[in-house]
Amino acid sequence: MVMLISFNFQVHQPHRFKKTVDNKKKDLWERYIDVNLNREIFNRVANKCYIPTNNLILELIDEYNIKVAYSITGVFLEQAMEFNEEVLDLFKDLVDTGNVEIIGETYHHSLSSLFEDHEDFREDIEKHREIIKDIFKYKVEIFRNTELIYNNRIAETVKDMGFKGIFAEGVDRILEWRSPNYLYEAPCGIKVLLRNYMLSDDIGFRFSSPNWEEYPLTADKYASWLANSKGDCIVIYIDYETFGEHHWKETGIFEFLRHLPEEIEKYPHLEFSTPSEIVEKCKAKGEFTVLECSTISWADSERDTSAWLGNKMQRISFERLKDIRRYVGKYLRLKYEISKDMEGKKKVDMDKMMEYKIYKNLQTSDNFYYQCTKGLSDMDVHSYFSHFETPYDAYATYMDVIYDFKSYLLINYIAGKCSKRIIKLKEEINKLKNIVASSDNKKKEEELISKIKHLERELLKKNKEIEYLLEENNKLIKEILFLKSKENIRDKDKKKDIEDLRDFIIGS
Repeated sequence: MVMLISFNFQVHQPHRFKKTVDNKKKDLWERYIDVNLNREIFNRVANKCYIPTNNLILELIDEYNIKVAYSITGVFLEQAMEFNEEVLDLFKDLVDTGNVEIIGETYHHSLSSLFEDHEDFREDIEKHREIIKDIFKYKVEIFRNTELIYNNRIAETVKDMGFKGIFAEGVDRILEWRSPNYLYEAPCGIKVLLRNYMLSDDIGFRFSSPNWEEYPLTADKYASWLANSKGDCIVIYIDYETFGEHHWKETGIFEFLRHLPEEIEKYPHLEFSTPSEIVEKCKAKGEFTVLECSTISWADSERDTSAWLGNKMQRISFERLKDIRRYVGKYLRLKYEISKDMEGKKKVDMDKMMEYKIYKNLQTSDNFYYQCTKGLSDMDVHSYFSHFETPYDAYATYMDVIYDFKSYLLINYIAGKCSKRIIKLKEEINKLKNIVASSDNKKKEEELISKIKHLERELLKKNKEIEYLLEENNKLIKEILFLKSKENIRDKDKKKDIEDLRDFIIGS
């Protein structure tokens, strides 16, 4: 009996926030995002992992006709286009072989599937579909959620968007006596591919650990494990950075990958497969159901959502993120109306609005992952990925961005309301001037000129109001940062003043 083997790789790099909000920058991207750090990390990992691994996979496809699948986030592709086009060209070459499947993702690697409604989740999936189609001319049919976060409601949304299958973690407490090496079905009917976490983590986490009883892991040993496994399919899913970044070249990880297809070929019943082929060829062996209260993921030993929402800091950050959503919505609607009034546009591309882009990047799971305070080996993994000294630093930075961004939205919303009035005032003034120019009645002309002067005074007043609001915004933010820096405030009244000031600005 044939055993289908599917190797799947997660490819992601977040837009990391600066450790301190740069209040001197008016451009929000420069104000919050650490572009230099992102460029440095991207190119470092590109040289250690993406470029050599892509070239090796291309060789293995050519020599052994292997099949692999990639889930590549939109924020990764943005950075590839900006920082290193060679990486992007190699991924295009891989897709062009016909042996590579691209898996659907959330564009921003976001936690939007955990919101009460799935509007943001759907937007992120659709935006990812579009960039994959634009860059690779590829239509995705199988979906994997951020960090394999999964429950029945997520599966239902994904099915409703037209996907044929979805990945989930083969969690023991859900499977009980059953094996992950079969295709399953969600209650809504979408097919579920389960990651074999033991065989995946043997490569992803344990490969270079000298304390592991199976160390060193060789290609022939691993192929024998695959061959002796029972079931219809084995889904291996690991971070792509496993090759060269998490496990350096010196560990032998590239040699392991280079010889693995050759060793797998020695077992006639093992066959390389894409996720779509598994969905087409295998029959579902039963229902895989996960209630929202039991949401699973591939993260940490718990394999739940505690990697991002497990402590008070993370939960506060998540609530603040959800709270800011309505402010973003009100602001963007006003900006759309102003744009339409000024330029007669019927539709404004929200993706090009920087406020929308910042909001979406606030949803990226990494922001919450950095705030994790777990112990033992799980914490080592969180610390490895974080550019902050401690989880508390990550929390402070995230909240500073939230406070600053919310203040920006509130002030500019008010300023925008004034701008709408200014546009109408200018229109009224121009109409009156046209009437004056064509009028023969001196008395009527004087009345109109008087009205024009009144409107122009109001226009000047509105412009000054906007300047004042923007100045006050910067003063308030600086005052908050100054007060927050005074760590040894013992006077309870002063502490209360700080809290009142913060509440006024962030609207809590």
